[in-house]
Amino acid sequence: MIKIINIDMLSPKRTKFRKQQRGRLKGKATKGNTVSFGDYALQALEPVWLSARQIEATRRTITRYVRRGGKLWIRIFPDKPVTARAAETRMGAGKGTPEYWVAVIKPGHIIFEISGVTEKLAMEAMKKASYKLPIKTKFVMREEKINE
Repeated sequence: MIKIINIDMLSPKRTKFRKQQRGRLKGKATKGNTVSFGDYALQALEPVWLSARQIEATRRTITRYVRRGGKLWIRIFPDKPVTARAAETRMGAGKGTPEYWVAVIKPGHIIFEISGVTEKLAMEAMKKASYKLPIKTKFVMREEKINE
């Protein structure tokens, strides 16, 4: 039996509820705001909903730039469904169907981490990656790396 999996896009395998309310984007990130796995990271400076397509495009940019070197961690996952109504639909008749998935990002959240590459290469890879994102980002290093 062949199982076809769409590797290109990130989305949850299953959720408890099909639709979610929008929520608010206020406040700063309290979790996921430190470099935990890699040596260098890309940190968000603005609140945003990052779509699965944006995350995937950014990931491809980083992996292409560093080629086979280093290890990459994606610290975010799009688990929030965004619904959309069909075009030219009258008001009422309920909420639209889920169209795509987003990750809720607050300022200070680490988006990507990388290790096994030089600081210069990591900085350039993250700079190229930031062009794919609709927000301002910052290149950060692990605390132990700064003290060395």
